[in-house]
Amino acid sequence: MPYGPRRFELFPTMPLKPLADRWSDRLDETRIRLARSDALLHLAALGLVTGLLAGAVIVLFRLFVEGLQDLMLPGQGAENYEALPLWGRWLLPLVAAVLLAIMFRWFARGIHMLGIARVLERMAFHQGECTPRAFLLQFFGAAIAIMGGHSVGREGPHVFLGASAGSLLGQRLGVPHNVTRLLVGCGTAAGIAASFNTPLAGVVFALEVVMMEYTVASFIPVILAAVSATTLSRLVFGDHPAFSMPAMELGSLYELGVVLLLGMAAGTLSALFNQSVQSIARRTRGVDIWWRMLIAGFAMALFGSALPGVMGIGYDSVDVALNGGFMIGMLALLMIGKLLATSVCIGLGVPGGMIGPVLFIGAMLGALLAELTAMTPLGLQTPVGLFALLGMGAMMAGSLQAPLAALMAMLELTDNPEIILPGMLAVVVSGITASEVFGKQSLFVTMLKANGLDVRANPVSQALRRVGVASVMERDFKQVGDTLSWGRAQEILAQNPSFLVIDRSDAGMLVMPAVELARHVETAELYDPTEAIDLLSIPAQRLDAATIELQANLHEAWEAFREHGVGALVVRRMTAPGIYRLYGVLTPGRVEKTYRV
Repeated sequence: MPYGPRRFELFPTMPLKPLADRWSDRLDETRIRLARSDALLHLAALGLVTGLLAGAVIVLFRLFVEGLQDLMLPGQGAENYEALPLWGRWLLPLVAAVLLAIMFRWFARGIHMLGIARVLERMAFHQGECTPRAFLLQFFGAAIAIMGGHSVGREGPHVFLGASAGSLLGQRLGVPHNVTRLLVGCGTAAGIAASFNTPLAGVVFALEVVMMEYTVASFIPVILAAVSATTLSRLVFGDHPAFSMPAMELGSLYELGVVLLLGMAAGTLSALFNQSVQSIARRTRGVDIWWRMLIAGFAMALFGSALPGVMGIGYDSVDVALNGGFMIGMLALLMIGKLLATSVCIGLGVPGGMIGPVLFIGAMLGALLAELTAMTPLGLQTPVGLFALLGMGAMMAGSLQAPLAALMAMLELTDNPEIILPGMLAVVVSGITASEVFGKQSLFVTMLKANGLDVRANPVSQALRRVGVASVMERDFKQVGDTLSWGRAQEILAQNPSFLVIDRSDAGMLVMPAVELARHVETAELYDPTEAIDLLSIPAQRLDAATIELQANLHEAWEAFREHGVGALVVRRMTAPGIYRLYGVLTPGRVEKTYRV
């Protein structure tokens, strides 16, 4: 008889089973197969589906936001806040703040942190499981914030919406937690790829920032997700770059010195930005979220009235900077104003992204440094736009501590390999300056710590999270009561099980190696065949057991061993309310063996 759940059916010898039961068994076998880290074909299919689903959500979000912005704002373009009259620049952020306050007051139910920071929190503490409520909060909250002119980006919401789409798909299918985590990574890659039309940058960002791992089993589904999401985005919005850039090439190798200076300046500004966000978040953590929304709206009204260029995401201003259209004074004002406005909005918890503002600040910094260099006796041969682009990458590397993703984004945005050399120097110097000189971690980790959460990843935990318990559990077992007849005992032993799961009803479960029962039967010279064998009293090794769900991964299993102090875990899945099906037995030795291998 084959191993697995069918051993515990009421009539295991029946040749035919109902179609629903056979379908359920097949799904269970697929879930068990997915628990392995090398189930590439299944994972690739799920990655492709996740990319299409996440891409559809992101396309819907962009159409919703940009369509309403076109209707609300005067002139051409979805971000033409500068054309609003003074009263409009006051009113719009305040109205958005009131709507956000109402949303968080009566609908959030304790969900106050969204965006990429929440994705990291769900990955670190909840196995990547997101909720529909958070999905809706992010979708409509970010839309209101962006349309209301708050200084936030769309990439963070895109990442969260994509990650949530993958997570909710995994939960709906009942896949193991290691697969749910992978689908979150697929959704993350889809979010970045569809935002900038940069599939490779999306893959690197997902692996570098969210999943924090580079394995073949991760690469393939994440790549397929990024490709499918980008394809869907291009079908709707066209194959256009996120920014309008002229031809760019470094004029002289001597200007690498300016690139080095830009990296140091971007790292310093990144540390200042992270510190300002952290300080505001910590000081206002005890204030109710709806009051914080109102404060952010009032502050944004002040910023908008004085410097409307910092309202919204600001990609229209980034395009101007990339083409050298701003004077030195305006570049400095926009850079400082955007840094302060974004620090207030993000620090107070406005449900928007940080990547867009970071790119804005970096573009202004790079263009400013280029304009200042051009005024020196050395002059400047390189177009201002190249330094604006390098500033964007350097600021992203310093603030987010994602140098590879920043480099890939610059490469894909320009489609020019000449950007690689100066880009590598800029992102590395910026990242080192922010992390080593000023001791700053990524902006996402900073936000988590400001909210009282500490995310730490170590190689052992990462390795254990990649493998589901279903792939290493011992499926060769028998479920029995605390007593057995001699005939039943011999019948069970004839099937050579590895373990006996002793179900003591309300007293919990024990796990006994089947060899212990065999030893007792072999050594009993005289016995009364009418008497029952008391499995709780015969000389034998009996392990206290706790239960763990079929979807769990080995990290959860290891934590369960430590928490319950048991010697075995019985793997189960709920098939109906209050009814569970047993699938296997897991011991600490099997977990340790899997990690060592």
